[in-house]
Amino acid sequence: MADPVVLYEVEGAIGRITLNRPEGLNGLNRALLGTLLETLETAEQDEGVRALILTGSGRAFSAGQDLAEAGVIDAPEGERPAILGESLERFYHPVILKLRETPLPVVAAVNGIAAGAGMSLALACDLIVAAESASFLQAFRRIGLQPDCGSSYFLPRLIGEARARELALLGEALPASQARDWGLINRCVPDARLIAEAEALAGKLAGGPRRAQAHAKRALAVSQEASLPEQLNLEARLQVDCAADPDFAEGLAAFKEKRPARFH
Repeated sequence: MADPVVLYEVEGAIGRITLNRPEGLNGLNRALLGTLLETLETAEQDEGVRALILTGSGRAFSAGQDLAEAGVIDAPEGERPAILGESLERFYHPVILKLRETPLPVVAAVNGIAAGAGMSLALACDLIVAAESASFLQAFRRIGLQPDCGSSYFLPRLIGEARARELALLGEALPASQARDWGLINRCVPDARLIAEAEALAGKLAGGPRRAQAHAKRALAVSQEASLPEQLNLEARLQVDCAADPDFAEGLAAFKEKRPARFH
């Protein structure tokens, strides 16, 4: 029996999702993406899970789309555009959107190369911690394609247009330490500390106020497209909802009693 293409384990309030095609550098195919989407939905429905870690097995986070598995390489030239377009819409877009829209905070633990759509997958997460040996690559131009899976959306917002253009147009690998300095990722740590650091971040998120964190994700997601009045109105609506949550009452009690809050 073949190994599962996605591994999922829960320890305490943290769910760890591992892309598991190490022989192919965790290249993304339909089976992996479908299973990843199902796993995210399963975690979202589990009241005991309060934060997620997404990482890769072996020596890569993900090398991006598996073009051979998708049938692009061997397809007649005239059929390739339709195959690529259908694959993106049916299999890739739902995963990227789920990572952004899930109320659960997601920490990407990038353990090696994150290239093409694999880089997009990491950028769709809420926090990114990378091993010192990891790197990020907009590999699309190397085969005559342009960035997809949200990279052209995420990059300018994270690092500015000039650096986004540099990565997209030159297609040069970005070392993890430089990615941290540019603001593309949150932390760069020694390889041996990667999972421990990701678990520490996920632990802080898991111990936080669930509704408030979910609403913060929602507000940040739309902030750059909204006007200031629109954003103020959204913040007010979300804040009223947070105030109705028991976690707010606990936060106030902890503040008064000068103790750490114990969110439920």
